[in-house]
Amino acid sequence: MALISDTSAQDTAIQKKKFNLATILAIVLLLIIVIYFIFPILQQWLSGQVGVRIDKVNIETVQHGDFVKDISVQGKVVAAKRPILYSPAQGTVTYLVDAGDSVVEGQTLALIDSPELKSEYAQQQADLNRLETQLQREIIQAKKQDLNQENYLGQAEVALNAAKREMRRSQEGMQTQVISDIDYQKAKDELQNAEREYRLALKEISLLKESQKFEIRTKELEFEAQKVKVEDLQRQVDSLKVVSPVNGIVGNLSVEQKNSVAKNQPLLSVVDLTKYELEIQVPESYADDLGLGMAAEITLNNKIYSGEIVAISPEIENGRVEGKIRFKDEEISGLRQNQRLTSRIILEQKRNVYYLPRGQFLDANNGQFAYVVKDGLAFKKPIRIGSKSLGQVEVVAGLEAGEQVITSDVSMLEGAETVRIIE
Repeated sequence: MALISDTSAQDTAIQKKKFNLATILAIVLLLIIVIYFIFPILQQWLSGQVGVRIDKVNIETVQHGDFVKDISVQGKVVAAKRPILYSPAQGTVTYLVDAGDSVVEGQTLALIDSPELKSEYAQQQADLNRLETQLQREIIQAKKQDLNQENYLGQAEVALNAAKREMRRSQEGMQTQVISDIDYQKAKDELQNAEREYRLALKEISLLKESQKFEIRTKELEFEAQKVKVEDLQRQVDSLKVVSPVNGIVGNLSVEQKNSVAKNQPLLSVVDLTKYELEIQVPESYADDLGLGMAAEITLNNKIYSGEIVAISPEIENGRVEGKIRFKDEEISGLRQNQRLTSRIILEQKRNVYYLPRGQFLDANNGQFAYVVKDGLAFKKPIRIGSKSLGQVEVVAGLEAGEQVITSDVSMLEGAETVRIIE
């Protein structure tokens, strides 16, 4: 009987692996680490709670104290005094200075040759002399009339006195019966006529005097009116010498030398570099908060200079309001015309209020909610925001001093009521 061969010759004995203690400890440690890091996340995922790493958010503390509402704006430096000089009359201009020349107040800068104005001034001056002569003639004529009136009144007075003497003589004659009654009545009539002539002379002289005063006053008014006209023309002739109203530097010359100019046409400008202002443009959203006299801080060469708002435009153009800030410091060095500077305008100051550093959390919920951090959790809490400044925001309600608040962007939290802060 033949033997059947098996596969025993091909089999290999396998030895069992034995786990040593070090390997077991390593596996346990690895499981602990995995559970430590994965379990909180798994727990949050299972519970539906949102988590965020602490290095992904910015947490600030609610402060209590003084709050300053301010804005920062860019401005252009301009001279506070930069008058533009205009031609006082039509004529030909002759400049006595060039652009960039230093000038002093009262210095003649240009001359205007205006033959028409000078001719009109000469004519009006001649009319003034004529009216003055007429006035003096009227005064002399009035004096002559006064003499004639005095003579006329004297004659009437003499006739009256003579009639009175005749009347007294007639009365005595009647008493002694020397004259007849007819002669007495005649003397009486002559007295009454002399009295009437005297009264008439008085009234006539009074009327003549009033007429004289009226005529003289009329001539005086004509003379004074003409004198005012001549004085105005004299002022215009004098203004043909264009003088500098301030100390400064000549700006641009508006026309060429010896060119014809019209009345009120710009000739040149003078820039006073001793006082400066800052022309600013403020966003329309802050227009209602601006006011004259508001304090401002201007940064120049890493130094802060004080200023105040001295002008605010009543119009809004391109979403901005123009204004001017005047430097309050007397001595400032390093300023240049049209130089760009940054200024900080103090819009409002409040004391004893709660405030937070300004952050992106205001944009996510329109400032109606904030996440308050406590014991590793962030709780969504309704708040009410007040004034806003460049770096701070006033908290009117909902938060207390010392509370921790997420001030960075909270849109990643998706509006969750509770958020776990993962360190």
